[in-house]
Amino acid sequence: MKRLKFAAITAAALLLILSGCSQGTTEAEGDSGKIKVTSTIGMINDIVQNVGGEHVEAVGLMKSGVDPHLYKASQGDIRKLEEADMIFYNGLHLEGKMTEIFEKMESKKPTIAVTKDITESDLQAPADGSYQHDPHVWFNVQNWITATETVTKELSTFDSEHAKAYEENAEAFIEKLKELDKYTKEQIAAIPEETRVLVTAHDAFGYFGTAYDIKVMGLQGISTASESGSRDVSELRDYLVENKIKAVFVESSVPKKAIEAVIEGAEEKGHDVKIGGELFSDAMGEAGTEEGTYLGMVRHNVDTIVNALK
Repeated sequence: MKRLKFAAITAAALLLILSGCSQGTTEAEGDSGKIKVTSTIGMINDIVQNVGGEHVEAVGLMKSGVDPHLYKASQGDIRKLEEADMIFYNGLHLEGKMTEIFEKMESKKPTIAVTKDITESDLQAPADGSYQHDPHVWFNVQNWITATETVTKELSTFDSEHAKAYEENAEAFIEKLKELDKYTKEQIAAIPEETRVLVTAHDAFGYFGTAYDIKVMGLQGISTASESGSRDVSELRDYLVENKIKAVFVESSVPKKAIEAVIEGAEEKGHDVKIGGELFSDAMGEAGTEEGTYLGMVRHNVDTIVNALK
């Protein structure tokens, strides 16, 4: 009888322990109450983090150094997209290999291109004709202010309970963006006009050139999926030699081999060209660093360009 009583007490205690463990797991792994938002590139995820604040769980698919032009979604990425409440992507064919995925997701949940509210007149058509519009809109900070307003509007519509918080967060972030825009204009203007030429591995800085009055030349076209040929290398080499351009720039998400071939070609013609530094184009810096934010990435690029060309 004592044994039966002891067994019953032990079983009850075990049930309480298991119940406690189960409850703890539910609290840890259950719904946090936050909106789950998945974004493709880091620059968009940065907007979501700034605007969403404590009410949003922001997940970015593409990490530092990843080229969105060539990116293929993994099964893990598909799962993140399926589990998300909302999806933000750049659009304008930047994430070319993911277009069909976005089309399928649109019927299930809000799936928004952050470029959708940028006016036609503010979009640029690339010279190489590879795209209808250049997708690298974030290099004009004014465009990124519009993208921030789009994210804010969509979050506020989806989660009207916290709309005021989103709007206040956006207002504070946009003030910082306006300061960045002003800083960029002032710094680039300090470069002598004859040397105000930005030469990079691929043509990602078209919006930057137009907005901040600097001539931009890329070895490859808008997309890194295109390859530079010997003619491209020789033409760019000759331009550097003839115009005495002293620095070119590599990009964190693009191989250096092609741009190094241009440098070697210029040296063979007696002109010394240096790598002025590494710029962030299609991806931001490592998470947790200053360059791992949009504000820090742009400021890094501006300072690197000015220090090399001024």
